[in-house]
Amino acid sequence: MILAFPRGFCAGVVRAIDIVNLALEAYGQPLYVRREIVHNKFVVNSLHEKGVIFVNELDEVPAESRVIFSAHGVSPEVWDEAAARRLKVIDATCPLVTKVHNEAVKYAGLGYAIVLIGHSDHDEVIGTLGEAPANITVLNPEDDIEKLKIADPARIVYLTQTTLSINDTRRIVEKLRRRFPNIKAPNAEDICYATQNRQAAVLELTKKAELILVVGSANSSNSSRLVEVAQSAGVPAHLIDGIEDIQLRWLRDVETIGLTAGASAPEELVKRVVFYLNRLGYPHVESDSGIVEHVQFSLPPELAEAAAAHHPDHALE
Repeated sequence: MILAFPRGFCAGVVRAIDIVNLALEAYGQPLYVRREIVHNKFVVNSLHEKGVIFVNELDEVPAESRVIFSAHGVSPEVWDEAAARRLKVIDATCPLVTKVHNEAVKYAGLGYAIVLIGHSDHDEVIGTLGEAPANITVLNPEDDIEKLKIADPARIVYLTQTTLSINDTRRIVEKLRRRFPNIKAPNAEDICYATQNRQAAVLELTKKAELILVVGSANSSNSSRLVEVAQSAGVPAHLIDGIEDIQLRWLRDVETIGLTAGASAPEELVKRVVFYLNRLGYPHVESDSGIVEHVQFSLPPELAEAAAAHHPDHALE
């Protein structure tokens, strides 16, 4: 069994989960979170057991209550609704998602048509679209680029969801450039460092493993892309929330299993899978080498101050 490196939590996910835990400690209950704080069933269930209340929309939150926005970001419309209901908002949006929002606002202000490459039903894309709906056209990875209608092809830019497949996105951008030769790229790549690093690690796994298991939930975009990356390289791969999803028929005649985890999946779940596979006859475990990530994101100022006041040992820089 070979463990991918890096794998699991990225800095944005760590920050979002820290925000919820520290807010619960600093302010107590009730504490509401709009949508899943990160797309992982285990993480959400664990926080729910601590008393965190997850809601789909803000109309489920009593006026003047405290609510946390998820790591995927929200549209200005949601911010306006929160203000109208006098909600105390803590924003757990990943800073790399905020970067894409800011790009959308900037290019819309300059009069550009924006092609947003991403999954139209994903929370991150919905939030970004809300920044400039009149300027943004969402391009799903499977959509036909030839059917794109752009008012001024000379003034066009593309942005991307942060958790897409790097190779798929590259192919889409190449097609966009052929169709719209003047299309601009964002100042810095939108696909986040963690997505890129985990996909590269999976590609390394495909050179050694006969089967790859990806720990992550079905609604996690970055986890699903890891499965696709492995499969595109010709190696069978499956997305699992935990050991209960592993089907023994997958392991038939397989000597070497590769194991990784999406950016929203905790290492605890990886350890459970390792222990389970040990008992099934895979006692040897080795780790691949890969990029060491040193990225850290700071907490929202008001939460950092509250956390320091209540629990100085939990104050994060």
